Amino acid sequence: MTTKFAMAISLALLAACSNQQDADTRVAVTTAAPQAQPVLASRSKSLITVDGLQFRDLNNNQTLDAYEDWRLPAQQRAEQLLALMTVEEKAGMLMHGTAPGNATGGVSGSGDGYDLARASVIIRQNHVNSMITRLATVPAQMAKAGNDLQEIAEAARLGIPLTLSTDPRNHFQFTAGASVSPSGFSQWPEMLGLAGIGDAGLVRHFGDVARQEYRAVGIHMGLSPQGDLATEPRWTRVTATFGEDAALARRMVQAYVEGFQHGASGLHTDSVIMVVKHFAGYGAAKDGLDSHNYYGRFATFPGNNFEYHIEPFRGAFAARVAAVMPTYSIFENLQVNGAPVEQVGGGYNHWLLTDILRGREHFDGLVLSDWAITQDCNDVCRDGAPTGQSPSFAGISTGWGVQELSKPERFAKGINAGVDQFGGTEESTYVVEAIKLGLLTQARVDQSVLRVLLQKFQLGLFENPYVDPVAAAAVVGNPEFLQQGEAAQRRSLVLLENRNNLLPLAVHGQKVFLQGVSAAAAGKAGFTVVDSLQDAELAIIRAETPHQLLHPDYPFGAIQHEGDLDFKEGDASLLAMRAAAAQVPTIVTVMLDRPAILTNVKPLVTAMFGDFGISDAALLDVIAGNARPEGSLPFELPSSMEAVRKQLPDLPYDSPDPLYKFGFGLRYP
Repeated sequence: MTTKFAMAISLALLAACSNQQDADTRVAVTTAAPQAQPVLASRSKSLITVDGLQFRDLNNNQTLDAYEDWRLPAQQRAEQLLALMTVEEKAGMLMHGTAPGNATGGVSGSGDGYDLARASVIIRQNHVNSMITRLATVPAQMAKAGNDLQEIAEAARLGIPLTLSTDPRNHFQFTAGASVSPSGFSQWPEMLGLAGIGDAGLVRHFGDVARQEYRAVGIHMGLSPQGDLATEPRWTRVTATFGEDAALARRMVQAYVEGFQHGASGLHTDSVIMVVKHFAGYGAAKDGLDSHNYYGRFATFPGNNFEYHIEPFRGAFAARVAAVMPTYSIFENLQVNGAPVEQVGGGYNHWLLTDILRGREHFDGLVLSDWAITQDCNDVCRDGAPTGQSPSFAGISTGWGVQELSKPERFAKGINAGVDQFGGTEESTYVVEAIKLGLLTQARVDQSVLRVLLQKFQLGLFENPYVDPVAAAAVVGNPEFLQQGEAAQRRSLVLLENRNNLLPLAVHGQKVFLQGVSAAAAGKAGFTVVDSLQDAELAIIRAETPHQLLHPDYPFGAIQHEGDLDFKEGDASLLAMRAAAAQVPTIVTVMLDRPAILTNVKPLVTAMFGDFGISDAALLDVIAGNARPEGSLPFELPSSMEAVRKQLPDLPYDSPDPLYKFGFGLRYP
């Protein structure tokens, strides 16, 4: 960070502290013991003084309880707080709900602020204090909104702070329920692009940058990285993986976790909790269909290669990742040592979570289920929206293999299998009911509650859960972070074709015809933009990997990229490429959110890139030679759909005669 920028941040922090103290007289910064006394912040609970030091009186009893004493080890504090909790409060701790947004319609939790009345019910009555945020608004507003939620939590009986989580929000593709628009955050290539660069140090640095941005706005947990392997090229979630090679993915996952958690020694006050997902085998999706959906609930392993899909997660374990999210998928007809694996989703699979994850892999952190696994799967969930009706996220379920169980039975089965917390629900009463019915023991529930509490203490949230909106505006998306993200975008480009060494362009200022590229960006880069191919000297076209709308009656099926990967006759992008190539040298970049089949594109282009999310300005910089492409393919690009159908979903780089092999990438002369 430059001296000038660091000074600006310092001034912003000083001004913000002054503003915050004016607005909130309960915030106290104590200087009695500068090497030990942390900064405390309270809005409704008092501060008490003991031995000349200050502490938050979170239960309002005018006594310093062990859980309020920041001098004690986190484990001891968590155990003492656990002993003070009611069964209902413990049950709420096992829910990972949704911070209610103020928007109507769309995905639950969206908007530019929170519905505080609804939030109060969730926090104070349901005792839920872990939530995903889906807000997409400016950083200062997001920070303030998070503070409003923390104030509600502080006023509860024990003052337990919230843990706020998020799906990834530093990239290009925004899919409801899987990622969030950057809204001011620095923007980096998708994980595939970082894998294509192959630089673990860069991935670690990205994680550190995003960590600072997350904590600045009050986000404490990232629902990432995906340790899944993209061994089935049709799979809808390839874009957020590190590709199909287990060794590469392991290195990238480890670096990612180390960046976000700020080291490899576990959680501390500067960390963001990482939730590596989706343990394990999610990428071996049957026919490439995603297990968010009933029709895609199976992962399949005809190549007997399940163990290969665990390898990337070992990178996370080496970095002491704090949490793991199980897959939705049922492992179709999988057998281990001759015994069949239970045909239930990963969140209910005792063999997967207890025998493998806890036992063999020695993971001792938090297991957070993926979203909605305890919900009922009705006719719409199974069969899609009725004709004439739009698909809706309301009532969605992903609880594969347990639909016949009651909700108390589902919660009990998940917890007994190894889940500590359930994503996307606030229905804590069913855990209480499961205990009363004898389906769950208090000891097992306490084990999970302790894991959740421990992480809150390790992050320092019991001392100060609030953030500074002024500082958030200065940190998130600051010029250095934006520049670093764009530099990574440039590096991640994979040069697939460069006939006659067209690139980098030797002549600047050409008359250029554009499709999918901003005319303003091209003009700023020195090109003369023309509206007709007849007037052009060069064409630049952006395209996407083809997909099909196979399941429009399902909420995820309507928005996910499913189906074939090849450019069909009549495809608008293919027609544009042919028209351009008939007139002028044509440069094409294809967004590789899945492994595109480029067999009928390759003969048309003079130069071609594969990209994983890149701004127009960064793309034009590389075309003009102001930067160089450094990416290599993190997966192979098949030659045909026939080859895709012949490959096995659990094996890497195994399609016959690929057009471009794994690791391919040209360099400029």
